[in-house]
Amino acid sequence: MSKSKHSPKTRARRYKPKHSRQLVVGDATRSQFAAFQEEIGVSFENEQLLFQAFTHSSYVNEHRLHPQMDNERLEFLGDAVLELTISRYLYEKYPNMSEGQLTKLRAAIVCEPSLVQFANDLNFGHLVLLGKGEEMTGGRMRPALLADVFESFVCALYLDRGLEVVFEFLEKFVYPKINAGAFSHVMDYKSQLQEVIQREGLGGIDYVITDEKGPAHNREFSSKVMLNGNDLGVGIGRSKKEAEQMAAQKALLNLKERNEKES
Repeated sequence: MSKSKHSPKTRARRYKPKHSRQLVVGDATRSQFAAFQEEIGVSFENEQLLFQAFTHSSYVNEHRLHPQMDNERLEFLGDAVLELTISRYLYEKYPNMSEGQLTKLRAAIVCEPSLVQFANDLNFGHLVLLGKGEEMTGGRMRPALLADVFESFVCALYLDRGLEVVFEFLEKFVYPKINAGAFSHVMDYKSQLQEVIQREGLGGIDYVITDEKGPAHNREFSSKVMLNGNDLGVGIGRSKKEAEQMAAQKALLNLKERNEKES
């Protein structure tokens, strides 16, 4: 049998371009980021971290960047950094608030709608690096994307400048909203009252059970809350805690009426 004159078939090698690990942005985009840093009063030492915080996976795919150059890993760590910094702030600001109330308040601050509001206040949507398809479908204003970018930015700031600079950033753009009572609606009446008293520097409050009546299976308690020794509100409930909550609710109404008269 004669040997074939044809050489064995060889598979052609497919060229696979290497993924870039550098986010290269144009002069216009770089100028936008420079203006942003000036606006918030923070200068990044490693601008790659800043660019990455605003880089969506669609941009990475379109520009053949390394798969881990989007902001998803930063978002993962940023979520934890944000929870820590908000937790510390609430722990120090509300020394009389219970663990349960602190948890509820923190959850309201770090939930998606709140993060979206923080991002919108700082015009984060204008800085996001998106692929063309995501851009055309309105991704720049998509709530989940904006919330993720805010967490990613917090992480980038933490990695680049440290935890104290994150606190300084939040003191400018997040903590004032907490101080203004933007999240008070998630607190119970006692916590709301304590928050108002602390925010306005009105002094100290005390709860006193003034009466207890009825049979053991159907008790009724009366409570009053006092501000600097003066009666502020009275409440009635089936337990001491309920009576105190009702007293706090009445006190909040009385404070609101007083402020309206003075304004």
